[in-house]
Amino acid sequence: MSYGNELAQIDFASMIGGPLDAVIRAQAQAAMSTVEFIKNVGFNKDGMANEVSFRYRRPSEDKALAGQEVEHTLTVPLLTIVPVPFIRVEETLIDFKAKITGVQESENSSSHNFAATAEASGGMLVWKASLKASYSYQSSSKSGNKEERTYALNVRVKAVQDQMPAGLERVLGILENAIKDKASAVESKPDAKAPA
Repeated sequence: MSYGNELAQIDFASMIGGPLDAVIRAQAQAAMSTVEFIKNVGFNKDGMANEVSFRYRRPSEDKALAGQEVEHTLTVPLLTIVPVPFIRVEETLIDFKAKITGVQESENSSSHNFAATAEASGGMLVWKASLKASYSYQSSSKSGNKEERTYALNVRVKAVQDQMPAGLERVLGILENAIKDKASAVESKPDAKAPA
């Protein structure tokens, strides 16, 4: 058995190329997920930026309204306050291990058996004798080959949150400039009762 030929028959192109192809497809899917997220979360059907509004109160900055609270409405484009997913595959490690072992076994055994018995009997003139003998020979042999093949493929992928592309960074900068803070109503604090 030639182990070099055995290893040459392994399809390394698909074993290494398969995981790399899967990583490239995953990267493309991540990019499409980002596009879908921006379209669905950031903008409505008319192409206008989705906004969220908050109402809050704070003391007036106008000296004429000193001591009074003013209600404000803050309108913020949604894309500026939610994290946009940018997943990037940073590292891919592919480990392949092949273990091929061959064992040749052979076993020979033989056995020899010899058995003999003798008998004699008789009287004055007549003698009788018998002799029995047996011989046997056994031989056996066993041989064979045993092969073991073990293959292991480990793929480790490390993905990270990538930096925002320059184009989207500019879009978010424009949307940040569209944040509006408006005073919507003036409420005066209750005055303390004047002494009678």
